[in-house]
Amino acid sequence: MNLKRNIKNIKKNYSLGIIGGGQLALMLAEAAKNRGIKVCVQTKSSSDPAGLKADYVIEADPLKVKGNKELIKECEKIIFENEWIKIEKLNMINSKNIFVPSLESIQPLVDRISQKKLIERMNLPSPRWISLKEFLSLDDEEIKDWHFPLMLKSYKGGYDGKGNKRINSKDDLNSFSIKVNSDEWLIEEWVDFENELALVGSRDFDGTIRFFPIVETYQKNNVCDWVFSPAAIKYDLKTFAINIFSSIVNELNYVGVMAIEFFYGEGGLLINEIAPRTHNSAHFSIEACSSSQFDQYICISSGIKPPEIKMNSQGSLMINLLGLKKRYPLSIEKRIELLSQIKGSNLHWYGKSKESLGRKMAHITFLINENNHYKRTEKSKEILTEVRKIWPSPND
Repeated sequence: MNLKRNIKNIKKNYSLGIIGGGQLALMLAEAAKNRGIKVCVQTKSSSDPAGLKADYVIEADPLKVKGNKELIKECEKIIFENEWIKIEKLNMINSKNIFVPSLESIQPLVDRISQKKLIERMNLPSPRWISLKEFLSLDDEEIKDWHFPLMLKSYKGGYDGKGNKRINSKDDLNSFSIKVNSDEWLIEEWVDFENELALVGSRDFDGTIRFFPIVETYQKNNVCDWVFSPAAIKYDLKTFAINIFSSIVNELNYVGVMAIEFFYGEGGLLINEIAPRTHNSAHFSIEACSSSQFDQYICISSGIKPPEIKMNSQGSLMINLLGLKKRYPLSIEKRIELLSQIKGSNLHWYGKSKESLGRKMAHITFLINENNHYKRTEKSKEILTEVRKIWPSPND
């Protein structure tokens, strides 16, 4: 139960503070409780998902320095739910060595353009890109070097289908560009991929890197629909992805949990985006692994040696449950009841008070123990069909 007291009257007795209060912070708080670690969360409302499990809630916008200062006063270490932080403001606070990862290491990853520049500097594979402002200044001959369709991405804050837009022609681009600030968008070449893959791992203060299995993800309208682990990929591709991850975290001296999303196809393995945090693609790890991505982050930031990561099963399937239309015939309560009755289901409800179309409300994970990839794939299809009969994807 949350302790609601005047912040001035509480002692410094929280090992960890979390900036942010959504579902990722909720699952971090749950992992901390499993370790007996007290957590204080800074979020707008104590009714936000993480407020349900935190030992204390500072009700303040995560981007507001006043709340950040209060969090720092009460906690030994501060971790992040997501990368939407004001680094320049946090740097002004006297908080040396309190943030995990450090502000210096997370700085190149907080927006898409700085990510692109890091990837270029390290000569890592990624789709070609250009800022929207620069593209609009190209002459007709230079534009011929770019082939439609193109992918437009917002500079900051894109998630769950937001901040991404496919552009099919120059007319489409011109129509879109007059509605937005061109400084806040970039253009990527379109990638015809065969698979979308993701790799989540951790790096501790000693520099030891631990990896979760590389997974296959499936998106609908730029929103993750399901995650299958492990992905059926060749050894050299797996090694390449691991080397890319290791190069980035070592280059940045990054401590914490990180995710890299990849495209794979005729162009080889390409970095789509880097997420300096826990990630939807590794939610399966709560049940399917000896230590979850949330447990790894909690351990690292609390000074506990993280456990080695091993699969508890041959494979797993994680399915996102997104908000449906108001008039959907089955109530949330009925959907939860029916899903919980499916054999082997592990349902994680995020405690959000309002269901809106496309909002991430929960996820459900199944362990799959068939002894080869083909059988695991077929079993996953059966499970996905059964789940979607009860809780369909709003993107279908």
